[in-house]
Amino acid sequence: MAKPIIGVTPLYDTEQGRLWMRPNYLHAIEESGGVPLVLPLSSDEEDIAALTKLCDGFLFTGGPDVHPALFNEETLRFCGSIDVQRDRFEILLLNQAVQADKPVLGICRGIQLMNVALGGSLYQDIPAQVSGLPVAHYQKPPYDVAVHGITIEKESPLYGILHKTKMLVNSMHHQAVKELAPPLLCGASSADGLAECLYMPGRRFFMGVQWHPEYLFEPDSDSEDLFRAFLSAAGK
Repeated sequence: MAKPIIGVTPLYDTEQGRLWMRPNYLHAIEESGGVPLVLPLSSDEEDIAALTKLCDGFLFTGGPDVHPALFNEETLRFCGSIDVQRDRFEILLLNQAVQADKPVLGICRGIQLMNVALGGSLYQDIPAQVSGLPVAHYQKPPYDVAVHGITIEKESPLYGILHKTKMLVNSMHHQAVKELAPPLLCGASSADGLAECLYMPGRRFFMGVQWHPEYLFEPDSDSEDLFRAFLSAAGK
């Protein structure tokens, strides 16, 4: 049986005008039985349709902030760097992947982009806009160390994969899901009430996580189980 091809959204260096990729994402896909394919930042809908047909699943990676205009807000002073070209490409790609029911996994920016693309909104900066427990959402290196806990909903596909209601995760984000997109449900949350996992019911695999499982990936780990479930859905 052929290995599933996983389209990986690229990171873009706006200063030097070049695409790049963290090897952790590619390693996790390869070790889970897939072939990673780093995608171009195209704005051509026919090209994106061809990529949707070619790939068996898609990984939406971390990166800069989603432009607040996409969820009808003005850019606040504590919003970080944005990439309009990447926003446009990923929204077009996500919509086509949804229409084709291709398996999708979003990580960090990925979960935020998924929520915005489907009609939700974001906190532009957690410290400035979220009160309550000071959860360590933006940790300092090393990134392969878990820093805070999450609670997993038993009805969620994440629980179906990991068979647990509590786990520890790493965390490297200053934005977070605010208003949930209508097609999505929350599968896990942190102690301050922020969404750590979103999913779309009735799909082969459509899930976003706020942490970085690619940094925690190792044999017999929760991260390996998550990636293998994603690759298994893409291989069907």
